[in-house]
Amino acid sequence: MFVNQVQVRVRYADTDQMGYVYYGKYASFYEIARVEALRNIGVSYKALEEQGVMMPVLENHSHYLQPAQFDDLLTIKVSIRQMPSAKIIFHYEIYNEASQLIHRGETVLVFISKATRKIVRPPSLILEVLKPYFGL
Repeated sequence: MFVNQVQVRVRYADTDQMGYVYYGKYASFYEIARVEALRNIGVSYKALEEQGVMMPVLENHSHYLQPAQFDDLLTIKVSIRQMPSAKIIFHYEIYNEASQLIHRGETVLVFISKATRKIVRPPSLILEVLKPYFGL
């Protein structure tokens, strides 16, 4: 299993009238976490797109446990628990500054050809860098 973490400070623009992080912002937090996780193992979204592979989100799931608020420093742990196939599944856990789990989520992305918009196999670069995390 591959695990990475990133920290994000909640901005005022991330909150709603109640002062809590607006539910739609969690998708942005997921994106930050997964882009940085892949970057940390040498995979750049930009490079993938230049090679003709895109990764649109197919599914997005969120489970809210406690609210995050303005100026909170959040730690987002992202994991990949299985080797990618035509899709790659990212799992998220978000913790507040007191190390309390406040949110869980998951996104499912698919690999598609930029030219044909059809589903393709995962790029070999992604498979190669993930193999050691799965004992392959």
